Order: sequence, then C-alpha cells, then structure tokens
Amino acid sequence: MPLTMGGRVPARWAEKKNRSLRGFRESHVPSADCLKVALVNNMPDAALEDTELQFFELLDAASGDVPVLIKLYSLPEIIRTDRAQLHLSSHYFGIDDLLNAKFDGVIITGTEPRQPKLKDEPYWRTLVDVFDWAETHTTSAVLSCLAAHASVLHSDAIDRLPLPDKQFGVFEYKRSGQHPLTNGVADMVRFPHSRWNEVREDALNTRGYSILTKSPDAGVDLFVKQKKQSLFVHFQGHPEYFDRTLLKEYRRDIRRFLNRERETYPSMPNGYFDPEATKLLDEFRQNGQSHRHEDLLDVFPEAAVGETLRNTWRETSLCLYRNWLQILASKRASITQVPVPVRAGTR
Repeated sequence: MPLTMGGRVPARWAEKKNRSLRGFRESHVPSADCLKVALVNNMPDAALEDTELQFFELLDAASGDVPVLIKLYSLPEIIRTDRAQLHLSSHYFGIDDLLNAKFDGVIITGTEPRQPKLKDEPYWRTLVDVFDWAETHTTSAVLSCLAAHASVLHSDAIDRLPLPDKQFGVFEYKRSGQHPLTNGVADMVRFPHSRWNEVREDALNTRGYSILTKSPDAGVDLFVKQKKQSLFVHFQGHPEYFDRTLLKEYRRDIRRFLNRERETYPSMPNGYFDPEATKLLDEFRQNGQSHRHEDLLDVFPEAAVGETLRNTWRETSLCLYRNWLQILASKRASITQVPVPVRAGTR
C-alpha cells in the first residue's frame, strides 16, 4: 500500500516511485482507516532529504496492506540554509499544526549536537513541547538518537554521557526480553550507529524502561516505556539508514579534518567495510594525513567503496517497523470497535 502524503510530495520521492507529482497527489486519496504518522525531521541540511527518503522507503515497505498517511514537520529553531528553508516551506507543516492535531504515531529524528548540554540547544523548549504532546496525542512515538537522549532527560532526568570516541559503524546486538515490537526479530541483530553520547542500561532500568536490544561492547540500542497514552520507542542507533549513509557521514568527517574543522582524522566505521574497501580507505587516510587539503576529496574512492557495501540491517528494520505499524493499527481498531453506551430507559 503506497504512502499518502499530507501536503506536497517531495520531488525525490515521486521520482523514486516513477510518478509525476500531479498524478502522485491525485491518485492516492487517504481513506478513513488510514494510519496517520507525523515525521518530525530535524536532521541537518545535508541529511534532510535523505532522511525523508529513508523513512518513506521504510514505512512504504513495512506497511503492506495498511494505508499510511505521513505529514512532515521540523523544529523551527534549527538553523537552515536558504535552500533547505525553501524545501521546508514547500513540503513541511508548521509545528503548531502538529501540536493541535492527533496522530496514530510520530517519528522524531535527532540532529547534530551543538551544545555540551541538551537543555542549552536553541530548540529545547519546542522539542519538550513535542514530547509532552506525543504522550497524550499519539499511540506511539519513535525517537531516534539525540531525540531519544532528549526524551529520557526531559521525562526521567537521565543524562547522556560522552563517549571516548564516536560510536560509528554497524554494531551487533542481542535481543533481550519479549515485546510486540520485536516479534519475529532474530536473536542477534545489527544496526548502524553514529553518535558521540550514550544513555546507559542501569539508568534506564532504574527509571522503568524495558531494554529490547543490547550489547556488552556497544551498550543499549532499543528500549521502550509507556508514557501516559503513548508507547515511547527509543533507538540510540539508526535502523532507517540506507546502505551508503555511513559512508557519506565518514566522507563528511574526513572533509572536516581536511579543512581543519576537526584536529583528528576520523575513525573508520566499525563492522561496515570489507577488506577491499578498508584497503582503499587506508590508502586515502595516509594521503590525507600527509597532504591535508580539501581538494583531496576529489579522489575519495566513494564510488568504488560504495559498490562493496551491503545493508545487513534492512530485514530487521522492516520487521520492527512492521510491528510498530501493527501496534498503531491494533489500537486504532480497538478504538473504532468500542460500542457506544446506551442510556438507561432508551432504545
């Protein structure tokens, strides 16, 4: 069942589905039983449209026969370039529209951290308003990376802790416990991560969170907690990522090193590159450390390395989001099937 967009369809999604924008809008009128999902996309400009596509593809593939309507939002305090702001103005709704509506589900992405303390970020107050809204106006909220850290800080005073180095790459996790969200998920799963901070298992357990996937080396990945009317689903990682997303992030971090925005050459993503790709990237690193200039990116072996990459987390991601949509659909069905009470003495 194709996704239905609330508002103008982003051009890249229409092109991917091989449909004209006009035909795309007119041929998919949402039905009354359509699940309504809000995507609050806070990713930086360079990843803004890629993130749309990642979630569109994941929900489109996971939905099966379940019709899904998706509307786009973003926190207004995030600084944008003119190009990104034009994209937001064309396809996204204002945050007040979100806070005055009800949705079956909401997905809230993280963004690149700018401040040591989350509460000092310029968007903090609005993000808190979105969390509070989600507790009473959704069946479930998915929180990604920084958004997961911000949520547990706001509701349970759990601070994120800095890591000695960026947790970057694809990591293996063991499924722990039983939950409808992980039905059908394998005992061992792999997920991409890209973060400088973490929240830890002991703090989450103390505050009543259920840990669903964890690793002795990489910590907690997926954890959940019921908050008022909504099941809050937290990912420290990124099950939505495409196969080349980490490669793009690695190239971005290398560029920052070459133009001296950072002092150290970035660590290679864990568990992501095969030996052939690793050899190519090691050679580039040696060259970059010897000849530190941004023009060197002209010979970065992105195409050759990209051909070697495999998405080893796709099936697990589809299973998780299929289960998530089923949770939303089951709640919607239970609400619509509640009988209307009959007053005493009436027929």
